Amino acid sequence: MIINRDDIEQMEQRYRGLFINSVLGAKPALLVGTNSINGDSNLAVMSSAFHVGANPPLVGLIIRPSESPRHTLNNILATGYYTLNHVSPQYIEAAHQTSARYPADQCEFEAVGLSKKYLHDFSAPFVEQSTIALGLKLREEHRLAINNTHMIIGEIQLIELPAKVLGDDGFVDIAANDSIAATGLDSYVRIQALRRLSYAKLGQWPKAIE
Repeated sequence: MIINRDDIEQMEQRYRGLFINSVLGAKPALLVGTNSINGDSNLAVMSSAFHVGANPPLVGLIIRPSESPRHTLNNILATGYYTLNHVSPQYIEAAHQTSARYPADQCEFEAVGLSKKYLHDFSAPFVEQSTIALGLKLREEHRLAINNTHMIIGEIQLIELPAKVLGDDGFVDIAANDSIAATGLDSYVRIQALRRLSYAKLGQWPKAIE
């Protein structure tokens, strides 16, 4: 079947949102941990993080428009610090539940049964149950004129991960870590490793990296 721009425009709002959100495929499912300036903790599942650069180590995050309350966005802009925590199969439901519209003064950690922890005096909370977690400092924030979403660029300050998933060449095996990906707004999938391939060069077909 072929779906053109006019077809997309005619879709019912929720149908269109789920369709466009899922058609690109799997994206990392991450729990974003923040504190307000009053010390209230917030936790929200998102699947809009992307790599920006390695030197300095930068990660981007798209957050929806702020016409309605966006506690995560407000906290990041107010404090400048936040965490990204991988989701494991054992607590998918708890992670998904953080997307409910809890009031700003209610701690999602407590509401969904996840535990928070702090690492090396980093001011934003990490998820105790997450085996890979990143602490970031806000470097840039841009409001995108095309749809009023916010693009957050953060610089990685620290990373916690199991030594067994870090390869000698710097590769982090998230499939071996059993990190979960998201498709659409409500679907969570496991990541299955197929193969790593050598650096692509002209005149040389890529080979599998053992």
